[in-house]
Amino acid sequence: MLIKDLVKDLLGKRVLTSPSESPADDMDVTSTLLALDEARESVKNLDREDVAYPAVFGSECCRFDHFQMPLFKHWIDRLGYGHAYHRKLWEFVFILQSLKDHGMLSQGCRGLGFAVGTERIPDLLASCGVSVLATDLHQDEGIAKGWADSSQLAVSQADLFSGISEKEQFDQMVDFANVDMNSIPANLQDFDFCWSSCAFEHLGSIEAGKAFVKNSLDTLRSGGLAVHTTELNLSSDEDTVTSGGTVLFRRRDFREIASALRKEGHTVAPLNFYQGNHPLDQYIDMPPYSNDVHLRLSLMEYSTTSFGLVILKR
Repeated sequence: MLIKDLVKDLLGKRVLTSPSESPADDMDVTSTLLALDEARESVKNLDREDVAYPAVFGSECCRFDHFQMPLFKHWIDRLGYGHAYHRKLWEFVFILQSLKDHGMLSQGCRGLGFAVGTERIPDLLASCGVSVLATDLHQDEGIAKGWADSSQLAVSQADLFSGISEKEQFDQMVDFANVDMNSIPANLQDFDFCWSSCAFEHLGSIEAGKAFVKNSLDTLRSGGLAVHTTELNLSSDEDTVTSGGTVLFRRRDFREIASALRKEGHTVAPLNFYQGNHPLDQYIDMPPYSNDVHLRLSLMEYSTTSFGLVILKR
């Protein structure tokens, strides 16, 4: 079935029962209660840490149901994008909502962005009165790695302005610097938060990615927040790509990151690997990739999606 036909079919199906459609007899009531019991039991078996967490997102993967939340449209509208079932949009929403839930979008906050490319998050943060140091690879290195070819390399502050904030406010609130994520300068300190969007899987290895997540906390004040998204290998918790231009993190890698950081006293939002049960959560996009339905993709023979980490520094 073509994706457009699948979407059309799904939209034509009734998902929720209206209040007027109550069960007509005892058999229907019994069936409904059994279904609810099965649903509750299935929730117990989800691959997640069952810990209360006072925010919309914990540390979790991209899912179809997130796109149905009103807050998703809010952030996409604020960023000036059209709606699509695309994991990159999910990453931006995940980052912004996590910052909001932890009080980091208040005027006077300071944020540090890693490998920002030409994303619009710095401009939106400036519109909130948040000062931002946006960073990316040095131009020569970025060009050598091919990032300029796909318009994913920022070389100056001007590359980050898209008209979300007023230009005068943007110029006042946003600065730009070249930073290698494998060697974060020691003078980058005392930020309220930092973030990166699908970047640390490109640092050369699984271990380099883990080191970056840990080292990014050194840029934060006590109680600061780190929000990072990257690749999650959905195919295996054993076999994966461990080195090269793009690596694929497994569930076990995120558990190791969380365990190591928690031992140091940091708070890692509960890990939730639930992948969703909507048909679009099962659809694997193949090259050349779609701009409309791209929650899961085939990458180097593995099925992957985006996963976000939320970490509060001790």
